[in-house]
Amino acid sequence: MTKLIKPPKPLLRQTGRAIADYHMIHDGDRVLLGLSGGKDSLSLLHLLRHFQRHAPIHFDLAAVTIDPQSDSFDPAPLIPYMKTLGIPYFYEREPIMELADDHMDNDSYCAFCARMKRGIMYRVAREHQYNVLALAQHLDDLAESFLMSAFHGGRLQTMKAHYLIDAKDLRVIRPLVYTREHQTRDFATEHELPIIQESCPACFEMPTQRQHMKELLAGEEACNPQLFKSLLSTMRPLMELGMPDEIEIDRIRDTRQGP
Repeated sequence: MTKLIKPPKPLLRQTGRAIADYHMIHDGDRVLLGLSGGKDSLSLLHLLRHFQRHAPIHFDLAAVTIDPQSDSFDPAPLIPYMKTLGIPYFYEREPIMELADDHMDNDSYCAFCARMKRGIMYRVAREHQYNVLALAQHLDDLAESFLMSAFHGGRLQTMKAHYLIDAKDLRVIRPLVYTREHQTRDFATEHELPIIQESCPACFEMPTQRQHMKELLAGEEACNPQLFKSLLSTMRPLMELGMPDEIEIDRIRDTRQGP
């Protein structure tokens, strides 16, 4: 089994505070991590692995990877790596690019792919009785989504930190909502995590609004180092929308455990 990697204190502190602030993980939860193989999800994998060993509560941890069967993206090297960690791991193959050609309506490839992957993760969680899905979006992602929504959608919204899905049987958490992208990049680089480089041709052929927002934020932060601290304060009420209350959490737990 691979030696445990201890994440740096700032990452542990920010992630632990987010988990506590938004009541993300409870005693007895079964947490399924969406593992793409990027720096963010690999960092979150090791953060959750650390908390699993040191938190005052017990929770189970597993991971799922969706292989879209694209020539430009092959996450298969994650299979032997996850075996060395000894964590339950589900590797799902789905020809998403082919399905997009046949079934995509007015969505972009990115939107169609994200929707397909989310549906597969929900299915895997239900089949194996995991009640929490952990995703690795960080503060930079939330800020970019906030600007995209305001600039192009005419709405004030961003990704939620913790919410109950419409079917009421799964919770989605984002433990990295206080974490900056450069922190996960530095952590993954320092510990030589097996990052899977993604080079989706659909994304490169059509530059995304998100990349434009990333560049805009970088330019603003160069003038205002406190930019993301201010944005976090602005987004907090939006991040909390849809948070499940304790009644719903207890109901999910009781349903999972059975009579």
